[in-house]
Amino acid sequence: MQLSPNQLQQHLQRGLKPLYTLHGDEPLLVQEFADALRGAAREQGYTERTVHTVAGAHFDWSEVLASGGSLSLFADKQIIEIRIPSGKPGKDGSVALQQIAERSQGDDSTLTLVLLPRLDSMAAKGAWFSALESFGTTVKFDPIDRRTLPAWIAQRLQQQGQRVADGEEGQRTLQFFADRVEGNLLAAHQEIQKLGLLYPPGTGDASAVLSFDQVENAVLNVARYDVFKLSEAVLGGQALRVQRMLDGLQSEGESEVLVHWALAEDIRSMKRVKGALSAGRPMPMALRENRVWGVKEKLFERVLPQIGETTLANLLHAAHKVDGIVKGLKQPDWPADGWQALHRLAGMVCRECAAPMAPSRGSRRPTGDARP
Repeated sequence: MQLSPNQLQQHLQRGLKPLYTLHGDEPLLVQEFADALRGAAREQGYTERTVHTVAGAHFDWSEVLASGGSLSLFADKQIIEIRIPSGKPGKDGSVALQQIAERSQGDDSTLTLVLLPRLDSMAAKGAWFSALESFGTTVKFDPIDRRTLPAWIAQRLQQQGQRVADGEEGQRTLQFFADRVEGNLLAAHQEIQKLGLLYPPGTGDASAVLSFDQVENAVLNVARYDVFKLSEAVLGGQALRVQRMLDGLQSEGESEVLVHWALAEDIRSMKRVKGALSAGRPMPMALRENRVWGVKEKLFERVLPQIGETTLANLLHAAHKVDGIVKGLKQPDWPADGWQALHRLAGMVCRECAAPMAPSRGSRRPTGDARP
């Protein structure tokens, strides 16, 4: 059975199940959900807890299997926690997890909790994970993306009796907060808790209203970025965010070559899909044939109709020049510094992917190729 993270309280009211599998990219959300399960279990008499961390290909699963069938003299119920940081239990682990899943049925004395990172498609289709899904309750934790992060922050502030000002000022405050903590949800949680200590809410139903200045002075810049999120921001035409992310990646010591690869791969993919469309392929087929999935699929559907093939050829030529720059070569009319060249290339792509402006009265924007 699959359970959404926001259904936790309703689920706990109906009683605990003997087997839970938590998997996803957000350690904070996984930790909070697991803590809630442990707290509910303790209230129901699960007084003993055993933790097994699967490390290495030669992990001994016999101890995990044995612990499920044994209780100490001083406990009637127990929690068995199986942590698999790699998300790959191995051949022996696959067999063991299937046994554990089957054995959990009707077991009122043992609560088994399996903790996993985000799983790739192959792992999610494995026999061991299918068994965990079939015999237990699975909860997937998707990342809190940049679009929904301000609302998430507002919700967390509300839980501790705080809120931002109404209207435009409050939205500006939340956007600033999100920029400071993007990609680092655990740090975002800590910064929210810090605001609770610095500006505690009033008594009764009164809430502490946080001003922009208070948030600006208190919240540290703890944002963390990765090249794949950068790619989504570029395709989304989010110019300011792209520049901020490139600065962040540079300060974190990310490889210029890796950043260039991500930008160039998107350009190549767009050119291939555009070529397929020109050849008469329907958009869904062209995207599928070129292995464009998920968030990028929607972004490609939005931007490709407004970008011409000549523009894509020019962008690909620019990407070729930047490839040489990040590898130490000089190119005429381009910055010699790799990061400056990456900023320029990302800005070029970002401008083409930005939502088109409405044409002024009496004018029409030409379709097909590069804007001046």
